[in-house]
Amino acid sequence: MEPFNRLEGRAAPLPLANIDTDQIIPAQFLKTVERTGLGKGLFNAMRYDDQGRERPEFVLNQPGYRNANILIAGDNFGCGSSREHAPWALLDYGVKCVIAPSFADIFFNNSTGNGLLLITLPEDQIEHLMEQARGGNHTFAIDLEAQTVTGPDGKAHSFEIEAGRKRKLLLGLDAIGETLLHGGDIDSYEEKRRMTQPWIAA
Repeated sequence: MEPFNRLEGRAAPLPLANIDTDQIIPAQFLKTVERTGLGKGLFNAMRYDDQGRERPEFVLNQPGYRNANILIAGDNFGCGSSREHAPWALLDYGVKCVIAPSFADIFFNNSTGNGLLLITLPEDQIEHLMEQARGGNHTFAIDLEAQTVTGPDGKAHSFEIEAGRKRKLLLGLDAIGETLLHGGDIDSYEEKRRMTQPWIAA
């Protein structure tokens, strides 16, 4: 997992509430356990028609947003099933951060555990950022250390994040990586157990 500290880039406005994980990555793309290659299926039904042609009205198909690495979305983003492929698909496409008024709990945990930063802001601030994102050529800046989102107008919006999640994102640690930080203690414990309870290792 790559460390996340500061991100600058284009933000795509997606003003829809209750975008579920099946909309993010439909079931037909869940046949793999690989984290790569899923970007092509991201928002499949929104991006493509029944013949596989791009829908020009969908934001990520528009020239100014094809390389967006930030999404600004509506309430309850990531609801539905618990598929971990949803954050994998967003990351594989190139999205590093999603900003919304709220997120589904399981999606939230899956995302932060895979290095996708989710930022919760009040609806009025979301609307303000969404409007700026619609304004054509622009740059948004996200500073995780400072916990701010700065829009093209230069105004910084502060966001909250739990300290443990912030630390793991800054260091690029998933659950396994965090555990391995305590490798020395684990080795010491195992050695002590072999000495005091040798029948377990037998």
